[in-house]
Amino acid sequence: MLIRVLIVDDDHRLVERLANFRQNLSVDIVHSCGDKSFWDRLKKGDVDLVLIHRDHLGEYPAAWVRSLRRLPERPEIVVFSPQENARERATLLSSGCIAVLHMGLPDEDVLDVLGAILRRLMQNSSKQLRSDTRSGLSDFQSTSTVMQHFMEMVSRVSTSESSVLILGETGVGKERLAQAIHNDGRRSDGPFLAVNCGALHESLLESELFGHEQGAFTGATRTRRGYFELAHGGTLFLDEIGEMPLHLQVKLLRVLQERRIQRVGGERSIPVDVRIMAASNRDLETEVSEKRFRADLYFRLAVVTLTLPSLRERCEDIPFLVESYLNHFRAQIRTEVESIHPDALEAMLLYTWPGNVRELINVIERAVLLCEGNEITLKDLPSAIGGKMIPADGERESESIGETPLLLDGGISGYTLKELREATLDRIDRIYLDRVLRESGGRVQATAARAGLSERALYGLMRKLKLRKEDYR
Repeated sequence: MLIRVLIVDDDHRLVERLANFRQNLSVDIVHSCGDKSFWDRLKKGDVDLVLIHRDHLGEYPAAWVRSLRRLPERPEIVVFSPQENARERATLLSSGCIAVLHMGLPDEDVLDVLGAILRRLMQNSSKQLRSDTRSGLSDFQSTSTVMQHFMEMVSRVSTSESSVLILGETGVGKERLAQAIHNDGRRSDGPFLAVNCGALHESLLESELFGHEQGAFTGATRTRRGYFELAHGGTLFLDEIGEMPLHLQVKLLRVLQERRIQRVGGERSIPVDVRIMAASNRDLETEVSEKRFRADLYFRLAVVTLTLPSLRERCEDIPFLVESYLNHFRAQIRTEVESIHPDALEAMLLYTWPGNVRELINVIERAVLLCEGNEITLKDLPSAIGGKMIPADGERESESIGETPLLLDGGISGYTLKELREATLDRIDRIYLDRVLRESGGRVQATAARAGLSERALYGLMRKLKLRKEDYR
C-alpha cells in the first residue's frame, strides 16, 4: 500500500532534510503545513504517518499525540525535537508516538529510522490487505495434457511483471489463478486486491478504483484511497474488465501508461506501483471490433493472454477434483461421507459442466450435505447430472451415437483410471464432433473453427473416432 505522510513544519527544515525520503516510491507526501491547517488536513483522513516538529504540539504535547492517535486512521507519529529532554521523550512515547528524534541527528540516521518505520507500516498494511488464500500454482495439479501445457506457460508468466489478461468461461477459476500467479511471483509479500468491474455501478467504480477527495460528491465526507493506492507494491485484479464503461477505459489506459492516478475530485497525480491482471468471460477481440472495448487498452492489458481451459476440456481432472473437494467439505461439515459411488462418479464424468469448477464445487457441497450414508450416490446429485442414469424402469438408459454408447459398457469397475479417462474422453469427443459435423453439414473448415481446432488436428481426431465428413452431407 502507498504510505501517506504528512509533514508538519512551518520553516521547511524537515521538508528539506527529508528530501531523500520523498524519493521512495512507497511514500507520498500529501501535504506540508503549519499548525494552523494540519489538524483540518488530518480530519479529512487518509494519513498513515505524521512527522511533526515539537513546536507545533503546543504546551501539552502528550494531549496532542493522544488526540491524533484517536483519529479513525490512527496515524503513527514521529516528533522531531530541537532539544534533548528524556522526561518529555518518555511522555511522548507513552502517549503513542512511534519515535522521538533529536533534530541534531545526522540525516542518514534520521532516514534509517524513518525507513524502518516505513517498512513496518508497509508490512502491517500488506498483512491487512493480503488475502487469506495462499494458493500457489502447485495447487493447480492436473493429469490433463491441455492443462499441463497451460500451466507450463503460467509458470513462466508468474516470474514477470507484465500485465496479464485471463480469459475463460464463468466458473473456471480466473481469480484463483490470478491469486496463485501473485503468490508465486515477485510481489507475493504485497497485497492482492480484486475488484469486479461488472458488479459496481460506473459512478461507484471510478471512486473504488481511483479513490476520491473529501467533498468530491454527495456523501464523500472523508478522503478515501482507491484500489490502485491500496494495491501499491502488489497486484490489482480487474475481473470482468469487459464490463468497464468506455470513459473509465480511457482513464485506466492513462494509469497503465503513466503509472500515476488522480482521485475523483483531486487535482494532483499520485504515483502507484501495481501489477495489473484482468479477466473476462467475453470475447474481447469481438468487443474491440464492435467498438465496445478500446483496442489500445486491450493491447496494453493483453501483454500475456492466458485462456483457462473449461472443465469439459480437461475432464480427466474430475476424479481428482471430486476427491479433493469431498475431503474439504467432509472436514468442514463434519460428516460421515467417505467416498462417491462409481455410478455417481461416472455421471459426473459424462456431464458437460456449464458452470465449470465452481459448479462442481457446489455439487459436491450439496451432495455431502444431502447424503444419508457414507457414500455419495446418484440420488445425492442434481437431476441434471444423475437423472438420466436411472430411468423409471430401473434399467440404465443407453444414449448412443451410431454404435458408440454414451455410458461405458459395464460401468467403470472394469477400467483402470487411465483407461477410464481415455475412454470417457473419446466418447465425449465423438458426441461433440458428431453434433457439430451434423450442424455444419460435414464442412470441415466450419467444424474446425467451431471446435477451436486446426483442420489438420480435426482430420486426425475424425480418423481416430471413425467419423467421415461424407456421412454428414
